[in-house]
Amino acid sequence: MDVLFIGGTGNLSADCAALLRQRGHRVTLLTRGRLPVPAGYEALRADHADAAAMLAALNGRSFAAVVNFIGYDVPDVRLDAELFRGRTRQYVFISTTVVYRKPPARLPVTEAAPLGNEFSDYGRKKQACEDFLLERWRTTGFPVTIVRPSHTYSCQWIPNPVTSVGYTVAARLEQGRPVFVHDDGQGLWTLTASADFAVGLAGLLGQAAAIGECFQITADEVLTWNQILAEVALALGVERPHLVHIPSEFIAQVEPIMRDKLLGDKAHPGVFDNAKIKRAVPDFACPTSFRTGIRRSLAWFKADPARCQVNPQIDGIFDRVITAWEGRTR
Repeated sequence: MDVLFIGGTGNLSADCAALLRQRGHRVTLLTRGRLPVPAGYEALRADHADAAAMLAALNGRSFAAVVNFIGYDVPDVRLDAELFRGRTRQYVFISTTVVYRKPPARLPVTEAAPLGNEFSDYGRKKQACEDFLLERWRTTGFPVTIVRPSHTYSCQWIPNPVTSVGYTVAARLEQGRPVFVHDDGQGLWTLTASADFAVGLAGLLGQAAAIGECFQITADEVLTWNQILAEVALALGVERPHLVHIPSEFIAQVEPIMRDKLLGDKAHPGVFDNAKIKRAVPDFACPTSFRTGIRRSLAWFKADPARCQVNPQIDGIFDRVITAWEGRTR
């Protein structure tokens, strides 16, 4: 199968591309050329937002499947609906479970759960993309499949409430510095290894029955946020992590950037029903526990000390929120 990835070197897409290549598919990665394309993949270089550059890069080619990992707003997918009309048998839009209404009406969340996340601009934009593409499928037959991952991490991510990118939270834990956890830390959450997610995505490609459908792809393991940070600490050899529990609303007041992240997502339970993807892709499973996955992540960081850098912006968010909370409660 000839597959085009729009974005193919990121947290989610890299393992998906690797699995497809391992299975013998031809994978082409469309990038802006800022990061090197790994050996074994064809590269198309263009700014996805530039219609003329995209047309020139595609040069009349067609693909069995196109997967867009970097569509965040309607203009992104509107362009694709024009560019790939008649040039692909399946267009897969990587959306997000953040599109669901918060808090969820019931658990586990299924694909039929109400949409409309009033707390998250990111979630609303992703939903608008879904709505646009599904309308195109209904009116013109554009062959779209919607995929909704939740919190998916690769070996280069360390999940935590602020951002999974980088080593900052691990460095704080190692140094005995405090790390805040929203609310009481007992909120339920699902973390999915990107290599496990890749099996579900790969199995949907080429399936005519997947056209016009939405699939969430997540692990079945559910942890509390206290357990997640405890597992990170344990993998680092930190016996007693310094965790500070702070209400989500207070965190968002001190750092408005956290409103979307918490009130729009992580402050609500993320527990998902994967029956639909398992019916469509019988070999889909998520054998990687977070205990195993976080050790792989930390091993990747430790393999090169240059990777174990502290991001001062992220470090500052932890410091400002914790300082404000301690000042308030004295």
